Amino acid sequence: GAGKTTTFNMIVGVIRPDDGAVRFAARDITRLPMHKRARLGLGYLTQEPSIFRKLTVAQNILAILETCRLSRAERAMRLKYLLDELDLTPLAKSKAYTLSGGEKRRLEITRALVTSPRLLLLDEPFSGIDPIAVYEVQKIVRRLKARGLGILITDHNVRETLKLVDRAYLIHKGEVVYEGAGEQLVHDPKAREIYLGPEFNL
Repeated sequence: GAGKTTTFNMIVGVIRPDDGAVRFAARDITRLPMHKRARLGLGYLTQEPSIFRKLTVAQNILAILETCRLSRAERAMRLKYLLDELDLTPLAKSKAYTLSGGEKRRLEITRALVTSPRLLLLDEPFSGIDPIAVYEVQKIVRRLKARGLGILITDHNVRETLKLVDRAYLIHKGEVVYEGAGEQLVHDPKAREIYLGPEFNL
C-alpha cells in the first residue's frame, strides 16, 4: 500500500520509525510506549474490528474505562456520558455481535474516545459500512470537530472523506504528493494522474 496504516502505527507507537521523529503536543514521543501516548491525548480507531463481540456495548466501553485512573463512581459517570455522546444508550445492554455495521462503528469510535483524546486517528472509518452508516460517521466526525477535537482520517472513500476535511494529503508509494485544501485536491493534475482519474468529481 501507500503506507497510510504504517504511518498511523508509527504515530501511536505500534511500530518504531527507522528514521526521523514523531512529535505531538510540542514534544518528541518517538520512544514513548503506546499507553503513555494515549495519556498524552492520542486516540486510535484501527482498520480492523476492535470490539469484543460477546460483550455488551456498555461492557465494551467499561473494558477501556477500567484502564483509566478513575474511581468506580467516576467510571459510572463517564460511561453514561460516553453512551449518550454517540447515542448508544438504547443499545447499552445489547451484545456487540448483534449490532449493525454502523452501530459497531459508533461503538468503536466511542471506545477510542474513552481516554478523552486531543487527536483522534481514524483508519478507514467508512470501510465495510452502508451509505446510511457512512452518513452517521460523517455526522459524528463533524460533531467531534466542532468540539475542538483534532481528527486525522485515512480512507479510500475519497468523496466521503473530502466532504469532512479541512486539509487533505495524498500519499503515493510512501511519499506525500499533494498537501492542501480538500476541495482543491480534485483539481490537482498529479492527483488525477495517479489516483483520481480524469472523470472524478465531487
